[in-house]
Amino acid sequence: MASAAQLQETLRLKLDYEELTNCMRCGFCLPHCPTFKETGVEAESPRGRLALMKAAVDGVLEPGAGFEDQMYHCLGCRACEPACPADVKYGHLIEQTRDAIEEHTTQHRWWIKPIRSLVFKQLFPSQKRMKLLGYSLRFYQQSGLQKLAQGTGLMKMFPAHMAEMEAILPEASGKGVIERLGTFVPAKGAKVGTVGMFRGCLMDVLFTQTNVHTVELLSEAGFDVVIPEAQNCCGALHAHSGETSQAKELAKRNIEAFQASGVDYIVSNAGGCGAILMEYDHLLHDEPAWNESSAWFAKRVKDLSAILVERGHKLPFAEAGSQPEVSVTYQDSCHLRNVMKGGTAPRQLLNSASSCSFIEMKDAGSCCGSAGIYNLTQPEMAGQLLEKKMTNANATNARYLVTSNPGCLLQMKLGIAKHGQQGKMEAVHIADFLHERLAQSTH
Repeated sequence: MASAAQLQETLRLKLDYEELTNCMRCGFCLPHCPTFKETGVEAESPRGRLALMKAAVDGVLEPGAGFEDQMYHCLGCRACEPACPADVKYGHLIEQTRDAIEEHTTQHRWWIKPIRSLVFKQLFPSQKRMKLLGYSLRFYQQSGLQKLAQGTGLMKMFPAHMAEMEAILPEASGKGVIERLGTFVPAKGAKVGTVGMFRGCLMDVLFTQTNVHTVELLSEAGFDVVIPEAQNCCGALHAHSGETSQAKELAKRNIEAFQASGVDYIVSNAGGCGAILMEYDHLLHDEPAWNESSAWFAKRVKDLSAILVERGHKLPFAEAGSQPEVSVTYQDSCHLRNVMKGGTAPRQLLNSASSCSFIEMKDAGSCCGSAGIYNLTQPEMAGQLLEKKMTNANATNARYLVTSNPGCLLQMKLGIAKHGQQGKMEAVHIADFLHERLAQSTH
């Protein structure tokens, strides 16, 4: 357990107290919070967690192990924010709280801190190490080692949720989008603008083809696409996990890389990445030297679907009937929907695709349980949320389950596998789905 007095003092320094006191305790957030809906416990709601934060800062509550656990039981989906009449920035407050906790906690087992340091400080910030990870995973998958590990029962040595996730990992690659396409891809037809593509870290290792399809869609829609080689991890996982200082360093590198590229917009194809990118101005708000640059960056961030709908030429989909008609439903990325306000554009694109029958899923905007690494750190709650999501997805009888975030995509693949829906339903990224529906004459 952290030293309560030390944590309390750090919370006082880090938490935006004015923002904290904006909560009116109205309860409008309660029906939108996944953990509260599952448990019915006040402390599992945004209002409850804000009350705990304030009590700790005010000296009414000693922030011990229970306090820490509750702050990490939050998914960080931010579904509470659009529902809040006081516009409380709950996401910022939960990140500030976790940042304070990580300075003092002693709850981690002895091996957790070295792993956190390896992942957050050595692996994600380094594109070279991420590529090495991609090569290693690809060798594991293609050499027969993966089949051996699964066939001999070796994976049973790991927790069940980790073994399940390992089984549905997509084919990895050590060659990212730049190795495939270069750092510049010109617009097809009349140019409408220049965009910088944010390639991500895990996206470029596990979903390289999705990144390639993203660039090709942007080019098809009339954009010159620049892919700055100097960019790195967005810092979302760092910010959500209490590693704020590291998130800031990653943000600064990305700002410099994209400012030097001369782009009109910065495009993300991952809801989790896009949300942190468009909040770089908040992330760096206490560093005056970066205020202007971070504001320049944040206002240019666009989700792939949004920029295609708002700025691009209409994609040349094949005429209806030229391809087999398919049924499709959509699973919202929490951060795309709640932070980037991007729930409409993906649906517009899916409705405009040729021979596509769109079916709206019940509670499509509720969290699927992925939430970054939440499905690894909080498997029980993540599993409960996934079961609800799959009940609603299965009810649509859709052939394709489309989403706009890699974490959601993996979680949906896991849900399909656990429900025995392989062959009946396929989880796909929206970039891959749209790319496949383009007219054959464009390729």
